[in-house]
Amino acid sequence: MLTDWLFDGRQLILRMACSAVLGFLIVVLLSPRMIRFLIHRKLGDRPEFDHAGVNELTRHKSATPTMGGVLIVLAIGVSVLLFADIGNMYVRVSIPVLVWLGLLGGVDDWLKLRAGSIAARSDGQAPPSRDGLKMWEKLVFQIALPVLIATFIYNYGMRSEAAHNFYFPFKADPVPLGLLAYVIITVLVMVGSSNAVNLTDGMDGLASGCMVFVTGVFLILSWVAGNQEWANFMHLPFVPCAAELAVVCAAMIGACIGFLWYNCQPAQMFMGDTGSLPLGGLIGYIAVVTRHELTLFIVGGVFVIEVVSVVMQVLYYKATGGRRIWLCTPIHHHFHLLGWAESKVVVRFWLLGALFAAAALATLKLR
Repeated sequence: MLTDWLFDGRQLILRMACSAVLGFLIVVLLSPRMIRFLIHRKLGDRPEFDHAGVNELTRHKSATPTMGGVLIVLAIGVSVLLFADIGNMYVRVSIPVLVWLGLLGGVDDWLKLRAGSIAARSDGQAPPSRDGLKMWEKLVFQIALPVLIATFIYNYGMRSEAAHNFYFPFKADPVPLGLLAYVIITVLVMVGSSNAVNLTDGMDGLASGCMVFVTGVFLILSWVAGNQEWANFMHLPFVPCAAELAVVCAAMIGACIGFLWYNCQPAQMFMGDTGSLPLGGLIGYIAVVTRHELTLFIVGGVFVIEVVSVVMQVLYYKATGGRRIWLCTPIHHHFHLLGWAESKVVVRFWLLGALFAAAALATLKLR
């Protein structure tokens, strides 16, 4: 039968290609209708920063449709359901990760946008809060998900000793993990990567472009991790059945490139939390399954820089009573305020993303 032939392990490359192409086409073909719908419903972004200069630089983006991440989630979900082996446990778990964080981001975006819309129509009344979900509310859902997933995978999903260990990029010898340590690492990686992509999503094409490089590396890592011969040859952890996650990565790449078609400068649509949270959380989940958590910090160097810039700014601001290191954070706004054109900031960060991806792959050989 055709399905038996297609889901044969030897057809993995074909299924990856089909998944990427379908993810791309779904986003590209549905985006014009989605943009019209969002404009009609007045679900446009109204950028507000704590720096007047950034507000002035982003004034032209006011009312640009957001929540375009709905298409990213849809494209990844459909592509995975059609071309990945749903009988594979790691693939089945990836769907709840995608949907859970997509819904969380969607609720947050909806509360912000509807509040802003109401504020725009009110007559002399104090506008409602546009903060969306409170930080603690988001964290509760963000933490609950990896706790459940880590507990389940540790107890039922691991089929090799290597999958219970922690690995360092420059060292072949692993560190054995107990359940508690495994859960803590999973929470840190998934929550951290989810919020890191969210922080980076502040310029046209920045987050989606960088995600292509990161996901491309993890497509390779998933493929290698699921092949015992290749994993042993490269001294990498062998995780049975992890190769199917390469199809998930391919779907993510296709969806991100399709979204970039409309998100490049000048952006016709933003992904919002609806897209950034599931993209970051999903790549964090794949890093955990393949046992390449620290490699994610290398290949996702741009996302790490963005997060570190915010943390440094906050700590320094509190320690000095109001002084700042950067003009504005996340750090891409700092360079924008220095006079760099937005397109220059984005392309240079893409180039950094490519260099970090190459560095991450190089660490595999150094083992």
